[in-house]
Amino acid sequence: MASDDIKAAAEALHAVLAQMRAGVAFTGAGISTECGIPDFRSPGGLWTRNRPIDYQDFRASPAMRAEAWRRRFAMEAAFAGARPGRGHRALAQLLGEGRLRGIITQNIDGLHQASGVPEADLVELHGNSTYATCLDCATRYELDWVRARFEAERERAPDCPACTGPIKSATISFGQPMPAEAMARAKALSAACDVFLVLGSSLVVWPAAGFPVQAKRAGARLVIINREPTELDDLADLVIRADIGAVFDAALHH
Repeated sequence: MASDDIKAAAEALHAVLAQMRAGVAFTGAGISTECGIPDFRSPGGLWTRNRPIDYQDFRASPAMRAEAWRRRFAMEAAFAGARPGRGHRALAQLLGEGRLRGIITQNIDGLHQASGVPEADLVELHGNSTYATCLDCATRYELDWVRARFEAERERAPDCPACTGPIKSATISFGQPMPAEAMARAKALSAACDVFLVLGSSLVVWPAAGFPVQAKRAGARLVIINREPTELDDLADLVIRADIGAVFDAALHH
């Protein structure tokens, strides 16, 4: 995107942010790509190279559990080395200024927390890949412990020492029920905001993609910043197809 186009987009975004008093941000993979986190759905992304492992298959099959952990540890370099990008830092700033009420994210990378966003202000719809939990008793396990057991047992997925249940990264897999508490919090935030900012989401995953619609119906202004068109562009008050970090940098330093 040309510098003049970035400037125009930033001015439009600045005008919205200047009036925002109770905003909500909804973030997808696009906000983290500049941080080195892969986009799962794009051509060449992880899901085009590996079929996602269904939740029921993970529970039922030791081989599937081992494959899931192999994939997670193969991604460790990207996740461990990632640092919050300009978009993350911009949202943390808006939150600190009281203009943003909360962040709803589809991401599992923990970069919002790393940017200084308190857990109380963050809704992780798809969980978090930076730690693991037992699916039966909910005991938390750190990834270093899981990896040590996995490697010591010749790539056998470890079971929970407390109850022998399967241990899984704390993410929501295909076929796994969405977390009820997170969905309720996201719904409440969406219904009460004055601006709903969609950042880097293709808006194809439901029911999560319904939150922008809910916010718009409740009277919020809808802003979508994404490199590719989304199915909700026609509903939005402002659509920007540009780099999230560049536009926010220019908008906040207007």
